[in-house]
Amino acid sequence: MKPSTRRRLFQGSLYLVLVIAIVALVFVADWKTIKFYFLDMDVAKQVWPDILVTAAKNTVVYTAIAFVGGLLLGLLLALMKLSPVAPYRWLSTAYIELFRGLPALLVIFGMAYAVPIAFSWHPPGGSAGAGLLALILVSGAYIAETIRAGIQAVPPGQREAARSLGMAPAWTMVSVVLPQAFRIITPPLTNELVILIKDTSLLFIAGMALGDRELTTFARDSLSQTANATPLIMAGLMYLIITLPLTQLVAKLERHQNRGR
Repeated sequence: MKPSTRRRLFQGSLYLVLVIAIVALVFVADWKTIKFYFLDMDVAKQVWPDILVTAAKNTVVYTAIAFVGGLLLGLLLALMKLSPVAPYRWLSTAYIELFRGLPALLVIFGMAYAVPIAFSWHPPGGSAGAGLLALILVSGAYIAETIRAGIQAVPPGQREAARSLGMAPAWTMVSVVLPQAFRIITPPLTNELVILIKDTSLLFIAGMALGDRELTTFARDSLSQTANATPLIMAGLMYLIITLPLTQLVAKLERHQNRGR
């Protein structure tokens, strides 16, 4: 038997196994029970349109705030880590390693409860503000490493050419290096944005007011009120509607960069 024939037979067997598994799943599942507990249209009508106009909107707003804040913090940390001044490098490295090593849930809990108690400080925006500040602190650590890698990926000749024209080091960084670095790191930054969208689901630990609830907190509260998991399915669909276009954008940007290289 030819190798190509064996390869086609092997691939065909894999398809057959997949089809059998799907058919078995369809016949084994209790669709009546699934529809009652997970796809109840009456429950869906109860949470609509609040799940869209309140929960989904808050999720998008929280993500935007946390991403912009994390981006600014990450840029500062990345520049500090590349600084010729050793204490700046040490501080930046310590911060990045600390917040990359801590779970985001623990940081949110600390900002919402431990820090206000320890310093008699009330975060702006209440519980939601404390949770957002925690997400900024965590995302800033991850984004800092992404930006640092992007800056170092810019060919050294670009800096040398700028300096040969008499440009100051700071202006070289702002006008020459950073624009190229951000073009390089656009796909990983977009991926970080997708992760941040899902991390907003951790804000429930801070305790959210009714009007401040994001998708997961809204769905969890609706589940408790209706004793039905349909709100969780709806929240999952909302997350997919938000994140799938972004993941496709990441793939498109990566293909574009690969073609450029």
